[in-house]
Amino acid sequence: MLPTNHQPASRPAAMVSLRSIQLDDGPRLQAFMQSLSDESRYFRFMDAIRELPPRLLRYFIEIDVETDLALVAVIQPENEGEVIVGVARYYGDDDGQSCEFAIAVADAWHHHGIGQQLMLALLEGAAHQNYRRIHGEVMAENQAMLHLMHHLGFTVRTCREDAMLKCVERDVPPLAMVGRPGLSTGTGGRPNPCTRA
Repeated sequence: MLPTNHQPASRPAAMVSLRSIQLDDGPRLQAFMQSLSDESRYFRFMDAIRELPPRLLRYFIEIDVETDLALVAVIQPENEGEVIVGVARYYGDDDGQSCEFAIAVADAWHHHGIGQQLMLALLEGAAHQNYRRIHGEVMAENQAMLHLMHHLGFTVRTCREDAMLKCVERDVPPLAMVGRPGLSTGTGGRPNPCTRA
């Protein structure tokens, strides 16, 4: 289910909205991938891959809606089709209690609040699906993403397996807390984790 209570981020002459990824998003997702800078591709995929192979493209689009969530941030320039400017997703872990997330935002749209809106939408989706924890890996060089993680109350530590990566995680807040100020107050203000149904 796509969360509905997040206000779109704004930028002069354009409006960004969030929606679930669709099966016909392949060309748009490929164009988004090709538009990323080498640094942004490296931060997202830990590789300088410039184009998604067909098998990987299908993997990103064809998700299991029972356990996973994939969202896109889109704009629709006048007299043109939709353009993807951000992608976010999580996959449910085998334990059924936690999920792993990843986010990427087009370079031209950095610092416009899109990453935060996508992360809040993932947190709401995780709450809907009764996950208790959400976690991910962030390149140590990606200071903007690490700042967002701190702001949203994630714990950040160096990953044991790779010192170039930061492991980030937090409890999934109850639905009523997603997007409220208490979400970003750090461990002291962090709500109790959801219990699974």
